[in-house]
This record gives sequence, C-alpha cells and structure tokens, in this order.
Amino acid sequence: MTIEGVMERSGPGPAEAPRVWLLLGDKKGDNGQVHTIEEALGWPCELRHIQVLDEFVFGKPRVGPTLYHIDRDRSDPLEPPWPDLIITVGRRPANVALWIKEQSGGRTRIVLVGKPSGMMDSFDLIVASSENRFPPLPNVLPISLPLMRVDEAAVAAGAETWRQRLEALPRPLIGVMVGGPTGPYVFDSSVTDQLIAAARQVVYRGGTPYFTTSRRTPPALVKDLQERLPEDSRLFAWSADAEENPYMGLLGCADGFIVTGDSISMLVEVVRLHKPLAILSLPTSLLGSVDQLRRSLARWLFAPVDDSAGGWLRNLLARLVYQSGFITHTRDFRAFHQMLIDRGLAVEASGEIPPPSGEAPDDAKRVVERIRALMRQQESPGT
Repeated sequence: MTIEGVMERSGPGPAEAPRVWLLLGDKKGDNGQVHTIEEALGWPCELRHIQVLDEFVFGKPRVGPTLYHIDRDRSDPLEPPWPDLIITVGRRPANVALWIKEQSGGRTRIVLVGKPSGMMDSFDLIVASSENRFPPLPNVLPISLPLMRVDEAAVAAGAETWRQRLEALPRPLIGVMVGGPTGPYVFDSSVTDQLIAAARQVVYRGGTPYFTTSRRTPPALVKDLQERLPEDSRLFAWSADAEENPYMGLLGCADGFIVTGDSISMLVEVVRLHKPLAILSLPTSLLGSVDQLRRSLARWLFAPVDDSAGGWLRNLLARLVYQSGFITHTRDFRAFHQMLIDRGLAVEASGEIPPPSGEAPDDAKRVVERIRALMRQQESPGT
C-alpha cells in the first residue's frame, strides 16, 4: 500500500512528449525545485513519491543504484514501463533514479537538481546553482540561484495572521533569520556578538529587530540571545512543538532582513521576494579555514571555461584534479554571497540595508532548453 498513488500531471506539450517521472522525497524545499522545472517544461509528468526507512531520514545511504534505503510498502510503485526521463533531487531519490536507469538498460535519462553525492558521470544532466562548484563537465549546467519558489500563499497567510501584531512594532521592522553550524562555519560567541550588535543598530535607528532561530541553531546561542538582546527586540526560539511561528509573517511584513550566511534557502526566499537583504558573515574553525581554502581553490579551478591559453590550462588542470578524486565538487557559500552582492540583491550586514538594485535571475528557461536538447539527442539515430 502506498502513501499516494501515481498522480498524473497534465500540461501543455507535444503529443510525442516523453514519459517523465518526478521522483521526490519528503523535503519540501527540494521538491519545489523539481516542480519549478515541471511547470516550465510543460510536458505531462507522473509523480513517484519515495519514503525512506526511518534510519535514513537523517542517516545517509551509500550512493549507488539501490533501493535498500527505501520503504517499498510506503512508496509509490516502481514498475515498468520505465520512464524516458526522471527529474529528481537529493541523495535518497537519486539512488532510486540510478536503480531505475539500470532496470531500463540505461535508456532512462536522469536530470538531477543540486549537488550529487557521487557517481557524477551517471547523471545525464546536473543542474547546479552557484554555491556548488563542479568541474567543467558536459553534463553540468551551472545556474545562478536554486530553483526554489516562495510559497506566496503561505507568505500571504502568514502576513495576514501576524499583521496586526507586527504593525504595532516600531519601524523599520528587520527580520533576523538565524541558522546553524554547517561546514565550514561555526556558531561561536563571536556570532552572538555580531547578532547583538546588529540588533542594537536597528534599535538605535528606532526600529525593531525580530529574531527567529531554526532547528539547527545551537541552544547556547539561543540562551545568549534571550539574555543579551536589547529590550526592544523580539525573539522567537524555534521548537518542533511551537504553536505559532512568525517566520512567514515576517517574510510578508518585515521591511528588511539580516540572514546568517549558512542558509542558502533563507537567503533565496528573501531574494525571491525582492526585499532588502543583508548577509551576516560567519567565522570558521581552524579545520573550517583549511576547508575554505579547498572551496576557494575549487572556485578558481572550476570557473567557467574561456578561450584564453590560461583558461585552457586551468580547464585541463581541473579535469586532472577531478579525475584524481582530490576535488570532485564542493559548495562555496562565500562565492554565493558574493554573487548576490555583485548582482545588487544583497549587502554585507554592516549598517543600513538598502532595497535591492538588481533582479533575481530565473534560470528555469535555460534548464528546460537543456532537457529538451537531451531528449532530442536520445531520439536521434545512433544514440
């Protein structure tokens, strides 16, 4: 018995449109990127939902064409006729996609959104937003922002629920979104100091800093905020059983945002809403600093190919480094922050937060063009 049967998704498209499966797990943000492609693609698609076993909800299964990590009884059927194309995201569904490709005799094409955890050559197209650094491989399509879409209905509902309470606060109302440790960043006392200083600046300007923490925020940092924030601040300390969370209300009502640099998703949400955004830089540990050097090397090494002699040599070196396994791919948060700043979509958190001067790029069209080209190639004689 499955959680949900196969759901047919109708949409405009040619009669000869391929059979497409959307292979999805339980991460709403990840799934949203696949649905963005689905909407832009315009082909009829079938949804296959994958439910992983309890030990792999947080545990990472080995990478490969396997189903050992999923609950077959609670997942949608995985049966022939196999699809011509799978669009998926994340390690766990990607394993299932590789298994399906194996069952189809290699005929099924796989489009993976985001950073693969291994077997990069086994995916026909990897759609990688700019925090990801990959070697210049023909199956990698670099894009600017993750293909996340803001849930406008949820933001509007949150704004309506919280409007009366938030409008009563002194302006500007600045939402301060706090994430948590992730390589190479740490959340030590210096982060608390930066957050307190930012709150004091907002209060000094006559406004209200409204803090929201997340599941990853260290309890010690939350405790420090509770004890040290200026009197006119507000703080929501995240918990799984909290009855009211102001996050969506702030997205709808706040005048600007300060977001810790570890959270790509929160940064992208504010950018998509075209609201003023400041990025709070984070410290690294000693090992994190060494790791950041590796990420910075990947940024230079895997930069877009150009026609110069130096570019040709760098491209050759990048392929050698990739083939050696020394650096296959990585994430570079600082490069992502700089891209947002260069495009006029954000500033560093150091004072005033101006309105964005640039427009958020929409790469869905480029992704669709590559997918259509991929499927035309499959249909061509001799392929």
